[in-house]
Amino acid sequence: MSVDVRIPMILRTLTDARELVSAEGASLQEVIANLDTHYAGIAQQLLDDAGLRRFMHVYLNGKDVRFLHGLDTDVAVGDSVMILPAVTDGFPA
Repeated sequence: MSVDVRIPMILRTLTDARELVSAEGASLQEVIANLDTHYAGIAQQLLDDAGLRRFMHVYLNGKDVRFLHGLDTDVAVGDSVMILPAVTDGFPA
């Protein structure tokens, strides 16, 4: 299953400056693994031992996957995945 994945500027060094790439997979986990086979290192930027990195937000068709099924969220042909790094104001909380 092919889905479109929108890549933020900060990760485009891994995708040869492409803003939009395609990836295969039936779940978000599979999509990220497929991305990593074509764009080495992208999974390391998105994932840590606990799953999605705290400051990386991933949306499937405009919905935050953290409120769906996280990495187990199903994806279908034609879906759109958007990766957004968290924006901070530079001040510690």
